[in-house]
Amino acid sequence: MNYVGVLTKMKTENGSPIQYYLIFENDFLNVNQLLDKKVSISFLKYQCLNCSLDKKIYRQGFCYDCFFEIPQAADWIMRPELSTAHLGKEDRDLDYEKKVQLQPHIVYLANSSNVKVGVTRKNQVPTRWIDQGAHEAIEIVEVPNRYLAGITEVALKDHVGDKTNWRTMLKNEIKDENLIDWREKLKQFIPEEAMNYFIENNSETHLKFPVLQYPKKPKSLNLDKTPFFEAVLKGIKGQYLIFDDDTVFNVRSNEGYVVTLKMT
Repeated sequence: MNYVGVLTKMKTENGSPIQYYLIFENDFLNVNQLLDKKVSISFLKYQCLNCSLDKKIYRQGFCYDCFFEIPQAADWIMRPELSTAHLGKEDRDLDYEKKVQLQPHIVYLANSSNVKVGVTRKNQVPTRWIDQGAHEAIEIVEVPNRYLAGITEVALKDHVGDKTNWRTMLKNEIKDENLIDWREKLKQFIPEEAMNYFIENNSETHLKFPVLQYPKKPKSLNLDKTPFFEAVLKGIKGQYLIFDDDTVFNVRSNEGYVVTLKMT
C-alpha cells in the first residue's frame, strides 16, 4: 500500500496507547497500524505549507520567503512573551494575532526527558504534551492571553528547564516526578500579573505511547541526505517514528516534504 503527500505534523488521539494519524490531501493513515511492519520513505520534492511552491523548506514547513512574512511564523510563536495583540499592536497581521493570542493559554509542567515548563493554547491540551513525548504533565496556570502565559514561562525558566532532550526522551531514560510538588515549589516565582490564575487543585495527566522497542542510540533521518529509507517501524513517540535499526524520523521537522510512504 502506497501513500503520497506532503508531510504535516501527525494528528493524535489520546488513548491507551495514543493513536497517530498522517493526514494527506485525499487520504489519511493510522500510523499505529504500521507497527512491526517494514516501511519505506521516499523524498520526492518540497511543498511550502503556505505558498505550496516547490521551494526548499527553511523552518516550520515554510520556505524562506514565507517564513519571514506570514504571521504563523512570527517570533511570538516561539517566544509568547513577545505577544502584543492584547495591546492592539500589530506584528504581521493583527486580526490573526488577536485570534491566536487572545484566547485561554496554559502554562504547564511536562516530563519528557526532564521536568520542563511550557506554554500552549488551552485547546491544545493534551496534544502539545503528546507532541513533546511527555509521559506525564500538569497545568499550573490558565491565563486569558498568550502574553501572560509567556511572561510566566520566562519567570519560571530560571528555576526549571524549558527544553526537551530528544535523545533521552526517545530512549525512555526518564524517571517519574511528582509534578504537584513541582507546581507548589514553583508557585512563588509566578509573576504577580498571573498569580490570580494559578491552578490550586488538579492532578497529573499520564500518557502512554505506542512503542514496542526503544532505540539505544537514536540517529536522526535526514531526507535531504538520505532521500530513500526503509526499516521496520517499532514505535511512535512525540512526533517521532522509531525504527528497528535505531533510526528515528521527526515528522514535524519534515513538514513541507512531499514523500511516498510504502509498507509491506
